[in-house]
Amino acid sequence: MLLNEKMWRLRELLIHHEGIRLKPYVCSAGKITIGVGRNLQDVGITEFEAMQLLTNDIERVQREAVSAFPWFKSLCIVRQDVVLDMLFNLGIHRFKGFKKMISCLVVQNYVEAAHQMLDSNWAKQVGNRAQDLASMMRSGTYVCFP
Repeated sequence: MLLNEKMWRLRELLIHHEGIRLKPYVCSAGKITIGVGRNLQDVGITEFEAMQLLTNDIERVQREAVSAFPWFKSLCIVRQDVVLDMLFNLGIHRFKGFKKMISCLVVQNYVEAAHQMLDSNWAKQVGNRAQDLASMMRSGTYVCFP
């Protein structure tokens, strides 16, 4: 959407008065807020905005995976999605802690990689998510879609 001059001026005025905060904060009214005064408690975000955030996050974890792991591109798309799901959930630093699983991926031992996924505190914390992803890692096929 292109901004017309009136909208552009109002946007600049609001940025001037509200500022831009890229992490949540508590505003003077005691509300959790982000961006340019977006009251997350009362206004929230739209589904469209949630999908935009998700798209941005997917693109970020894809860049991280390609940059950090030379073996990533050699995985089939399903196994790439398993890694991306874990990166999304854990962040790159915690994901790198899965050293045994990662070493299994390097040598394409997907059964043992799945075992290493399940033999973790993460698996206990996320429950069915870990079961689904480990099954996908083992088989190379999606298992959690109807």
